[in-house]
Amino acid sequence: MQPLSGLLVIDFTTLLPGPLATLMLAEAGAEVIKIEQPGGENARRFPPMIDGESAAFVMLNRGKTSMALDLKNEADRTRLTELVKRADILVEQFRPGVMTRLGLGYEEMRALNQKLIYCSISGYGQSGPRVHEAGHDINYIGNTGLLDLQPGPRDHPVVPPMLAADIAGGSFPAVINILLALRARDQSGQGCHIDIAMTDAMFTFTWAALALGVAANRFPAPGEMWLVGGSPRYQIYPAKDRKLIACGAIEQKFWIAFTKAIALPTLFIDDSRDPKATRDAVAKLIAARTSEEWHPIFAAADCCTTVVTPLEEAMRDPHFVERGLFAHKVATASGKDFPALPVPISPEFREPAGVKKAPKLG
Repeated sequence: MQPLSGLLVIDFTTLLPGPLATLMLAEAGAEVIKIEQPGGENARRFPPMIDGESAAFVMLNRGKTSMALDLKNEADRTRLTELVKRADILVEQFRPGVMTRLGLGYEEMRALNQKLIYCSISGYGQSGPRVHEAGHDINYIGNTGLLDLQPGPRDHPVVPPMLAADIAGGSFPAVINILLALRARDQSGQGCHIDIAMTDAMFTFTWAALALGVAANRFPAPGEMWLVGGSPRYQIYPAKDRKLIACGAIEQKFWIAFTKAIALPTLFIDDSRDPKATRDAVAKLIAARTSEEWHPIFAAADCCTTVVTPLEEAMRDPHFVERGLFAHKVATASGKDFPALPVPISPEFREPAGVKKAPKLG
């Protein structure tokens, strides 16, 4: 028996934030029924394709079932109404107001089922001046000061490699608050409406900059903060073979071990004197050797410094293999399987590793 066994989730979501949230609920045992328009969700057609199916769609919808409904059709609306009456959780990801216009808003659904936990995921939330503003991840991190902290040069800015707002601002908060709502329902017997604004959580990631602003009454310039490029101790350095070395030697003991490992001249060890000079000196030393040469040196020094690993190599890392991160599989309709998307659900709360399919449109 899994923690969420016996719970029914109605999933109105598309693309990434909502589907990942309901995937985690499914992995913890919930029954997830994905409501799709006739012809299926657009993400079913997103490349890359594998056996005629979208690989991303298959990964994000592992273990769910699908129900194709035309919400303008009275018979289909009746089917949905009966589903809502026995559901525990409904997750939707439309722009604010759309579900209400469809007659599927929280008040309408609550009238059918007072125990329903109704979770809305949107860019800016269900209220406020930006409520109807279009946006994607890069806009959400851009409107909260987070993107402005990035250390890349202004003439060649760097686009972050992860969708922080979608996942850390949408998927994760949705799951956390749904679980809190389930606990609250245990106490009150009543459901609730959860308003998840993907942008809101981006301020959480500015914690260090906010602390500086409060303490020093001065907010940091781009790239100034220690953890976003302002320190030689927390930095990315190219090696001779152009592979990258990730240095995280923040604490003094790690910094001393690191500087000893690379034979940094004494003049530059006190990085508070001239951080840029120290960074340049470190960069010059790192660039003098290949990543293969540096790897055993840093491993022996145990100084929080590693060679940056490509994804395909990381998936073969014995550590992640032993921990079973890619032991679960997802299969296409034709039966071809590949590693399922790792999710932060403890193994004790999931079924044993095995193969599950994404839903056929139905």
